[in-house]
Amino acid sequence: MARGVLLCVACVAAGLAWLGSLGAGSEGGGPGADALYPKVREYLDQRAGEFGQIEPERREVLDQFAAFIREQNAKGQTPKLVFICTHNSRRSHMGQVWATAAAKMCGVKVAAYSGGTEVTKFNPRAVAALERAGVHIEQTTDDEDPVYHVKVGEGVPSLTCFSKKYGDPPNPKHDFAAIMTCDQADAQCPVVQGAIARFHTGSVDPKAADGTKDEQKAYDERCAQIAREVLYVMKEAGK
Repeated sequence: MARGVLLCVACVAAGLAWLGSLGAGSEGGGPGADALYPKVREYLDQRAGEFGQIEPERREVLDQFAAFIREQNAKGQTPKLVFICTHNSRRSHMGQVWATAAAKMCGVKVAAYSGGTEVTKFNPRAVAALERAGVHIEQTTDDEDPVYHVKVGEGVPSLTCFSKKYGDPPNPKHDFAAIMTCDQADAQCPVVQGAIARFHTGSVDPKAADGTKDEQKAYDERCAQIAREVLYVMKEAGK
């Protein structure tokens, strides 16, 4: 299937998700935890028990991130969150996926995206880590930058994930929050064009463990950290 058609499908899915959130009732974020796959829900429940691991300095940034979402929701708006790392390969995709799941679980309205400063591919090791956490992922193309359909629950529209620059479709061009998931991208982008807010949540790149005996452990740890911190943000935003 052509990339352009896939992008159109992604845009339609995003629109349906937004329309669904409008009729979601008092919680404003859809059916909540019941919309998630049981394993994804269990995984996030485990992360909620780890909030004590978040260091005070990081918690301060996450609180600011949560306040942005809360303020946007209070205005009746659905904040657009673009998770950015250099290659849009590992951490930024994890951020997008877990933001989608955590927001649904907490009844918070967000639209999550990911991008980079250059194009590579959604790394298969990151894909595998998300699958171990209960996320359903299907590869739908077989080119150098494969397209994946990603689902966190039956009641949540699928995400169309592939490596792209942060300003490429289907990502928003303006009025979004930039979440910088790596130090390199944060340094390379002193200004993120179109962003109305910016939060640096950089973490250790699991790529350093590629090909070693610690590879799976490194990816699972990073996946858990990102899920933990994004869930903390959504819980705070929903207060």
